[in-house]
Amino acid sequence: MKIGKADVGVALYLICAFVFLIIPLKSFVLDICLALNMAVAFTILFNSMFAKEVLDMSFYPTMLLFTTLFRISLNVSSTRLILSTGSPGNVVETFGSFVGGGDLVMGTIVFIILLIVQFMVINKGSERVAEVTARFTLDAMPGKQMAIDADLNTGAITDEEAKRRRDKIQEESSFFGSMDGAVKYVKGDATAGLIITAVNIVGGIIMGMTRGGLDFQEALQKYAILTIGDGLVSQIPSLAISLATGILVTKGGKEADFGNVIVKQLFGLPRALYMTGGILTFLGIFTPLNLLLFVSFGAVFIVCGRMMANTLEEAKVEAAVDETEAAAEEIRKPENVVSLLQVDPIELEFGYGIIPLADVNQGGDLLDRVVMIRRQVALEMGTVVPIIRLRDNIQLNPNQYIIKIKGIQVSEGEILFDHYMAMNPGYLDDDIGGIDTVEPSFGLPAKWITESQREMVESKGWTVVDPPSIIATHLTEIIRQHIAELLTRQDVQNLVNNIKETNPSLVDELTPKLLGLGEIQKVLQNLLREGISIRDLLTIFETLADRAVMTRDTDVLTEYVRQSLKRAITAKYFPAGEVTQVITLDPRIEQEIMANVKQNEQGAYLVLDPERIRAIQDAADREANKLIDLGKTPIIITSPIVRMYFKSLIEGKNKDIVVVSYSEVDGVELQSVGVVTA
Repeated sequence: MKIGKADVGVALYLICAFVFLIIPLKSFVLDICLALNMAVAFTILFNSMFAKEVLDMSFYPTMLLFTTLFRISLNVSSTRLILSTGSPGNVVETFGSFVGGGDLVMGTIVFIILLIVQFMVINKGSERVAEVTARFTLDAMPGKQMAIDADLNTGAITDEEAKRRRDKIQEESSFFGSMDGAVKYVKGDATAGLIITAVNIVGGIIMGMTRGGLDFQEALQKYAILTIGDGLVSQIPSLAISLATGILVTKGGKEADFGNVIVKQLFGLPRALYMTGGILTFLGIFTPLNLLLFVSFGAVFIVCGRMMANTLEEAKVEAAVDETEAAAEEIRKPENVVSLLQVDPIELEFGYGIIPLADVNQGGDLLDRVVMIRRQVALEMGTVVPIIRLRDNIQLNPNQYIIKIKGIQVSEGEILFDHYMAMNPGYLDDDIGGIDTVEPSFGLPAKWITESQREMVESKGWTVVDPPSIIATHLTEIIRQHIAELLTRQDVQNLVNNIKETNPSLVDELTPKLLGLGEIQKVLQNLLREGISIRDLLTIFETLADRAVMTRDTDVLTEYVRQSLKRAITAKYFPAGEVTQVITLDPRIEQEIMANVKQNEQGAYLVLDPERIRAIQDAADREANKLIDLGKTPIIITSPIVRMYFKSLIEGKNKDIVVVSYSEVDGVELQSVGVVTA
């Protein structure tokens, strides 16, 4: 293994620390090491300031250990020189005489203040922040891991990205856990510095009196000044590293331009600068404080506030110009045409009068309702609804909205802002006034009423809904009607991946050996088209695996799957404990349908005379209307082999009729109230 120059340098740094503890140093060598110690300390300080994130200094706890050991070894060496020769070198003597003012009392006070700032303020705060950060980082690890797993399962990130994020979380937890303990090094270093200073003073007095021939006052003056100089030259680098530790554990952003960020956040609000300038000016004029000083500072803050306001206004104009230029440049790009080919699966466009319902700042909750729609449909139907795009359209009437599926308008509606829609449940004759309208989701007659009428109308038994609920209900129904065509192959692949995590053998058996992804998609679309949930994907896949060995006709496979889901179908259309009224199909029509089923390479299809098809459709409508008039769901029961052909025959005219086979009904009592015959 090759050893690099950096490794050798770090090793020498550590070896020197141990050597200094044992071998006496010359004063000039001590000066060099003390200067190096200060340089390393300030390098660490500035690196911590400009690091974008804490992991940029992931070895910081190790740096703390190394620098603390090196600094303590220098303390020992300087102590040895102070006590043995009384001449510890230029650096220590300069700090004692110049920084301390050459005065024992002044030097002592400066040294004590440094210790208090470092020990009581910076070290204590850094220690507490490091402890809390470590605790919260470790507590947040499970949630972050779950979020990564969720993104990976939905395909939002790749395996490599997931691995990178997991490694980063692990590194962060290790870093903050190490920092929690490493801060103790700095705290211990400050304590050791205080003890070493006290020992040096006492030892220096004894050495000066016993070996130097000095009296007590002279020994105290000489050795105390040198000891304080030694303490200062040691504590200043220690203070720099303590400050670096505090910066690193309290770093709240990823901006490397540390100074600009602080200045921008501190002086970036003109209103705050105006108020500060006003207060300073007031204090200078109406109090005995120095008039020139405070008024000058007040004027400076007011002028800076005005300059900042001008800068912000210019920045807004420049941003608007840049945005316009960027948009124009984007349009001018030859390849920009490609972006126009993108089609949103679902779009909700509305006039400017409906914008307040979608604007969170104006109290609108339409966006939240859209999120709930996606959750509701996912729970009901077992498939993920694509992102619903909301946008305003000035070409629409102010209160109009339209719903598009794959770029094509499929429905529209209109609301009255600050009004409510009242709907008659069907058995009330009261005249409540209001403006006549039609409920957009189901085409029911309704009335617009005002807020003042709402309580009265509700007391009479009418159903009253607000405009956001009208739009949300309408959008939900449109999504339910078109959910089958919104299911893409990629969606099916995601569903397959999810089921494969718990049932890998089933998926391996089914696809691609027996059925391709497109064939599975067609079966799932057939189910969704008739309102059957595909949440029980395990049962669906089990059935497909069993039946696909016999046929790959997706329509026939759909019928097998429906029979496997009979409990779900029964629960959806036939309430438990009740007698359900249904319509049956004339056996002669069933025989006629089966006699006209033809086969080709793509599967089976029905061939009937158009007049005959129309007659059967009209007969189904007449019988279905009997149940609709009673307020019940029109359900037609057929034999299993006929169901899919009869459904395809009538759905062209009436999609609301539910067609189920006897094999899809489980343990309920049925009552026939009509027969489809023609």
